[in-house]
Amino acid sequence: MSSRPELTMAQRKRLLVSGELTEAALQLLASKGFDAVTVDEIVAAAGVSKRTFFRYFASKEDVVVQFLADMGAGMCEELAARPAGERPSVALLRAVSVSLAACAHPDHSERALRVVRLILRTPALRARFMERQAQWSDDLTAELADRTGLGPDPDLYPRLAAGMALAAFDTVLRRWSDSDGEEDPAALLDRAFAVIAPALDADGARGGTTAP
Repeated sequence: MSSRPELTMAQRKRLLVSGELTEAALQLLASKGFDAVTVDEIVAAAGVSKRTFFRYFASKEDVVVQFLADMGAGMCEELAARPAGERPSVALLRAVSVSLAACAHPDHSERALRVVRLILRTPALRARFMERQAQWSDDLTAELADRTGLGPDPDLYPRLAAGMALAAFDTVLRRWSDSDGEEDPAALLDRAFAVIAPALDADGARGGTTAP
């Protein structure tokens, strides 16, 4: 039996309304383009009031970015759950894989691909997504500092490692989008981490003894 508490009626209603707003926005934005769609059109398509829209989202940008922004929390949680002695490259790969798997899941990969395309091809959305990634980087940096015993401020490794992991994530999203979803994101991520793993795992980079 699951120990997860059941959602209340109010919580279920909020999830339903949020999902309807998100889906209506994505369909309109995919067909008409980001700049051509208004909040009025979104609420009309979802069958809710404008007041209801702003109860859930601050702007139409938030409707789109939220879909991917929610994945960021899972990265840090997964990194914290990895074994203490695991190589940094493996731990970070597993952490980033959690978020990427949400995109590639068969149940909503087509929807995720539409969102990724909108974000990468719309400057306003791309800027908002980068703001979210900056927060992910801070969270991963703090977790890496705890795992390695290196402070995030004087030591370069935790922040650089977090940045490399997120750069791999971003690169894979771009490649997946450019291929119209044809390439396997998991395989792409493995290849990306194969490139950065030597730097992530180097003793010198993590504050160990460097070769003369």
